[in-house]
Amino acid sequence: MTENLVLDSWDRIDEWLRHNAPRTFATLGPPAGQEEIAAAEEELGVTFPADLVASLLRHNGAMDGAEAFRFSTDDRLLSVSEIVRDTRWMRDIAADLDEEEAEYYWIDAYLKFGSYGVTSDGLTIDCRRGQDSYGAIGRFFDETGTDFGRAASLGAYLAELADRLEHGRDGGAVTFNGRLYWEWARSLEPDWGSADDRLPRPDEELPELDLSCSPTDVLHVGFLDGLDELGALLAVLPREQVAQAARKQLRRVAVETGLNKYPEVRTVLDALDRGEAPPRPDQADPLALRLRSVIVRANTRRDDHRRWAAEKMVHGIWGSPYRSVCESTSIRGHLTVDWRTDLHADLGNPPLPPIPDDRFWGTLRNPAIDSSWHAAQYAQDQG
Repeated sequence: MTENLVLDSWDRIDEWLRHNAPRTFATLGPPAGQEEIAAAEEELGVTFPADLVASLLRHNGAMDGAEAFRFSTDDRLLSVSEIVRDTRWMRDIAADLDEEEAEYYWIDAYLKFGSYGVTSDGLTIDCRRGQDSYGAIGRFFDETGTDFGRAASLGAYLAELADRLEHGRDGGAVTFNGRLYWEWARSLEPDWGSADDRLPRPDEELPELDLSCSPTDVLHVGFLDGLDELGALLAVLPREQVAQAARKQLRRVAVETGLNKYPEVRTVLDALDRGEAPPRPDQADPLALRLRSVIVRANTRRDDHRRWAAEKMVHGIWGSPYRSVCESTSIRGHLTVDWRTDLHADLGNPPLPPIPDDRFWGTLRNPAIDSSWHAAQYAQDQG
C-alpha cells in the first residue's frame, strides 16, 4: 500500500532533517485531525487520496517563513486549512475558463498541497476518482497551467524526496545554520584565455567599465535582506571586518572564474591583501583594459559568469565593501553551494543573528546602509 510508503518516506525525511537541518525540521506541523480532513473533503467536494490523508496525519503542513520545510521545487508543505484556501483560490482563477482550457490549466478536482508562496505556483494532486491519474502529482505554473507526470502518487513523490535528501548535495540538499536549501551549482564554461594574452590597445572599441563607484557608497538594504541571517551579520559587523571579507570573497571569485590568471588582476588583489589601496584606474589602465577585453570575449562566448566577474571586479576593488560582498555572493551563488559557509568563514565565523525582520532593519543604525524606508515604517508603527 502506498500509504505505508508515505509513512516510511516521512520517517526517512524526518530523520534526515532532525540530524542535518533541525531548524527546518522544527517547522513541520503536528498531525492533522481526521475530523478536519473530513470537513475539508466535504467543503471542497472531493475525496482526498489515501496518500494525502496519510501525509496530513503525519504533518499538517509546515509553518510559513524563511526556515519552512519545502519540497525540492521550493514549494512549502501546506496544512489542511491552507489546502482548502489555496484550492478555492485556484478555482476562482479558473472559473471563467471553458472545459478545454480548464483541462490543462486547473479543474475543480485538483488540490494544491504545496505552495511557492510568491506566486500561485505550487504542487498539485489529482483527486478525480475513477481516473487512472487519481492521486498523481503535478505542478501548477501560473503562466502555463498544470503539468502532471512528476510521480504516480504522493508516496512515490515523498520517497524520491527522501532519496534526494539522503544523497545530500548530489541530490540538491544543502544545509547552513540548521536550515535546508535546495540548490545546485552550475558548471562554468571551460576556461579560456591565457595569462600571456596581449592587452588591447587603448584606442580599440571596448565596453567601458563603470568606474563611478566609491568606498563611501551607501548600500540599499535590499541587497542584504535576501542574505537572511548573513545579511544581518554584515549589517552589524565592524566595517573593517566586512572589508576583509570582501577582499577574500573577491579573491574567491577571481580564482573560481579564472580571472586570477591575469597578472593585472592578481597584482591588484595581492596589493589589497597587503592593505594597500590601488590607485583608481581610467579606461586605458592595464587592469581596466584587461577586464574590458574579458567582457568582450565573455560576451562572444555567452559566458555570463566571467562577464559578471569582470564587470563587478571594479566595485570589489574600489567600491563599498558591503556592495562588494553582495556582488561576490551573487556570482558565487551560481558556482558553488558552499557560498554561505564560505562567506561566514570569511567574516570570521562569528555567531549568527536571527533572520532579520522589519524591526531589525527599522532600528539598524549603520551609515553605510540605507534602511531609511524601514526606519520610517518602524517609527510610524511605534506611533
